[in-house]
Amino acid sequence: MKINKILFIIVFFAIQIFAVDILPKSSMTTNGEVIDMIVKNGKIYATTDNGKVDIFDIKSKKLVKEIKFKKIKDFFGDMNNPRVFSVDTSGKDILLASQGTKGFSRVFIYENDKLHKLFDENDKMAIMKVKYLTKDKILIALLSSEIILYDLKNKKVIYDKQISESKFSDFRFDKDKKRLILSDESGSVKLVETKTGKVLKTFSGQNLDNVYQLDYKNHIIAVASKDKKCGIYKDDGSMAYHKMSDFLVYSTGLSPSGKLCGYASDSKNNITIFDTFTKSNLYKLIKNDNPISNIIFLSEKRLITSDKNNIKFWSLK
Repeated sequence: MKINKILFIIVFFAIQIFAVDILPKSSMTTNGEVIDMIVKNGKIYATTDNGKVDIFDIKSKKLVKEIKFKKIKDFFGDMNNPRVFSVDTSGKDILLASQGTKGFSRVFIYENDKLHKLFDENDKMAIMKVKYLTKDKILIALLSSEIILYDLKNKKVIYDKQISESKFSDFRFDKDKKRLILSDESGSVKLVETKTGKVLKTFSGQNLDNVYQLDYKNHIIAVASKDKKCGIYKDDGSMAYHKMSDFLVYSTGLSPSGKLCGYASDSKNNITIFDTFTKSNLYKLIKNDNPISNIIFLSEKRLITSDKNNIKFWSLK
């Protein structure tokens, strides 16, 4: 009986340390290095550093549309393809933010196969991310960590709020878009009411350096950071801890339930999937040749990731 108990303890702790290695099921190639990526309506929307947005059908894994931006003049006077920072869709229109000239950004809505400009360099904004709050309202995040709620129908600013004094990193809505989390180079995470822009709560202590990426699912917050940590919080304050990496953690992603989290966990670009409640390491997604830029769960058992110009499909056992 005592031996069985000892064996159980050994197996239990082995599970905490070791994870099952998993290879990708399939992959696709984009025209440039993937920056932002979303999944909606059975399609993958991937922005790149090569002035393009690739749209793939998930089922067929084929490129169904390509949106191309014109070259822009850089600080040295050379013509280059702009980086496309951000993408979202209302189901019909596609919202995009791209690099502009003189260090400023541009925002477009792609509709009827044409790019319609909302903001450009003349507005002098360093826009890093734009997402639909509703079909008629968009949330704009600036490098200065200001967020702007903009009414597309009436073409006016509803509010302009300074959320942090540090440089912006990322924001994510919760499921019903009533709240969002926003982080910056300080490592702290702010919980914000989207209707008013009011900061409701601040989470800190797990990440002490620049945040690269966030995710927010079912009250669980995941934080990918420069300090080689994947921070985890529960938005009621009842849980806070971190998982370590031996390399910069560029990306993280949560399953729909928030029970599983994936993060770039080592210098070999492997992705560890762990249970957010027990902290147990469950799976390791291997054979990634480049740093991970996006981790998106399609379900509790299926996910996609991007590394450089590769989009990979994975299935958990």
